[in-house]
Amino acid sequence: MSKKIIFLDRDGVINWDPIGDYIKHPDDFRFLEGAAEGLKKLNDHNFEIVIISNQAGVGDGVFSEKDLDRVNKKFLEDANKIGVSIKHIYYCLHGKQAGCLCRKPEVGLFKQAETELGSFDKSKAFYVGDKSSDIEAGKKYGLRAVFVLTGHGENEFKKLKPEYYPDKTLADLNEAADYIISQSQ
Repeated sequence: MSKKIIFLDRDGVINWDPIGDYIKHPDDFRFLEGAAEGLKKLNDHNFEIVIISNQAGVGDGVFSEKDLDRVNKKFLEDANKIGVSIKHIYYCLHGKQAGCLCRKPEVGLFKQAETELGSFDKSKAFYVGDKSSDIEAGKKYGLRAVFVLTGHGENEFKKLKPEYYPDKTLADLNEAADYIISQSQ
């Protein structure tokens, strides 16, 4: 049986996202409604959960990498408390204008993850995001993409490009988990 991989964006998919700002302090991290349940379902169905997230606030000097590490530690602790294991976390730390190959919609972080995760069938893997750049990156990389309406989702829906349209649009990560599990039977 091949690995079941689920790639997830973090802010706006898993946790509250202060639109126009960043999660800069561990006290700011809190699961979105339904996100903990969705993560648990995915874990319970043997998905390896991999986070792929742009964190331009570091590169743009809004907060430090140490601040991000503290937020990340809180995220992992909270996930652990609900019985969820996060396999890997990959962040692009470059600023919004850096032009790097790892900032979504580019696929550099996915390539890095593939190197470290080993072999898996991309056509059976999913990426869940709340921004058009998430969906574009997932589709460019050859994944099935699920767009959620949490976080930036409501505003970003109109920005989705026809050539990178999601396979499914759902309310939140909990609904996305149900859909992904049903598609992976």
